[in-house]
Amino acid sequence: MGCYHPAVRIAVVIPTLHEAERVQDAIHSALVDQVDVLVSDGGSRDATREIARDAGARVIASPPGRALQLQTGFEAAQEADVVMFLHADTVLPRGWADALRHALADPAVVGGAFGFRFLEEGRRERVVEWGVDVRMRRFALPYGDQAIFARRPALEAVGGIPQVPIMEDVDLVQRLRGHGRLVQLPLSVRTSSRRYREHGFARMVVRNFLAVMARALAVDRAAIARWYRR
Repeated sequence: MGCYHPAVRIAVVIPTLHEAERVQDAIHSALVDQVDVLVSDGGSRDATREIARDAGARVIASPPGRALQLQTGFEAAQEADVVMFLHADTVLPRGWADALRHALADPAVVGGAFGFRFLEEGRRERVVEWGVDVRMRRFALPYGDQAIFARRPALEAVGGIPQVPIMEDVDLVQRLRGHGRLVQLPLSVRTSSRRYREHGFARMVVRNFLAVMARALAVDRAAIARWYRR
């Protein structure tokens, strides 16, 4: 696939649904030279789309559902050499694009993700961050909130974003591994702990673990999604 140079074109795809309070920070963190920021909106009824446009993103309409929105964004990023998928409540660190390009200078690397930290401070946040660090060291398995990225040819080779009701990020990572090496960059994204605070840290950790186990046991993905979102 060749070596990458500073002018490599990157697209950042941000799926949104009612993210008016958060999306601006995500967009601003992604807007650097040679980067196209696309917001793939699933039908927000708040000011998400207007705020995203004002912040400098290209807004595209998509059917609702994270996997569908990610695929719509990927398909719209035709000029990009590399595509990154960023959650609307997550911000990228300074220097992220240079770190990504440096990693992809190795032609054996097809993609990767960032380290993970919360925006908020707190003992419970630190415990979850520690758990993510352990998961990455033991299993090298990033989740979507770590801003997964991949070369366009690799994404095309795996058929784009797996169209499943939940855990499309895990499926995508496993498919990409069949086409080359994935790396964790030395920088960390920072994501909001709002969902952990809303639903309870212990409950979220247990629920995430059980969902991954159910997937590994080939439980119907739609059933997992219904249970997870109760």
